[in-house]
Amino acid sequence: MNNLSRLEQANDNAAAFWLTQARVHGWQTLVRPGFTAARCARTPDAHRIVVTRPYDEPALLEQELAALLEEWSTTRVTLEDPYLGLDMSRFGCVHGRAMPVMVREPGSLEAPPLGAVPSSGALGGGDLTVDEALDDDAFADVEHAVVEGFPITDRQPWTRAGMLPEGLRHEPGLRAWRARIAGDLAGACLTYDDGRATGVYWVATLPAHRSRGVARAVLETALAAAHPDRPATLIATALGEPLYRKLGFTVRGHSHWWSLPEASKQ
Repeated sequence: MNNLSRLEQANDNAAAFWLTQARVHGWQTLVRPGFTAARCARTPDAHRIVVTRPYDEPALLEQELAALLEEWSTTRVTLEDPYLGLDMSRFGCVHGRAMPVMVREPGSLEAPPLGAVPSSGALGGGDLTVDEALDDDAFADVEHAVVEGFPITDRQPWTRAGMLPEGLRHEPGLRAWRARIAGDLAGACLTYDDGRATGVYWVATLPAHRSRGVARAVLETALAAAHPDRPATLIATALGEPLYRKLGFTVRGHSHWWSLPEASKQ
């Protein structure tokens, strides 16, 4: 399997992850051979676009995307370009540094069973445990940890089901993972399996519990339980990339995340 194929798997997983959210939220979507778009991502006027395939003529895709932004009256957007060839600046968009698209090849990962205590993971004698969110209250904990720990500033202060409706918990392929220290909420992440790859999203640690191994414990547990026979994909922040490398992820590409100046970064 070459790098391009793994990159396309990562793109497709991200697109499917947003389509799943759109289905539960009732958002409008558009699926084209080269990109997927969801209207009203997270807030009433924020949109998400994931470019999924290479493009031979960037200018044509730029015009198509600009026309969509105009049709949808877009004022807030995150547009993921994993091929780095688009220039959306003439349409008022900006981007930050290129973010690594990382993949972990299929294979087992040693991790404690769900609910087990990684003895080195907590400071001050607190027990660090990770479990899958299998009821609405646990799923709300995951949402809380993501909003406050990632963080998702547009959703602060956290409101239950404001970002992750409880219906998402029942969507095929989507699983949520919660970390606690001595019973207190400490962190979380989500995974999405589309049948070919497992995407990892929103690995978060609450500020009060950072530097205690929370992110590693959550990720190790999720990767070990969520289809280790498939490649795992994610887009890394600068803070998270060193951890992902330690867990076997390698960079398979980079992505520019275009936004309008007033757009949310995540």
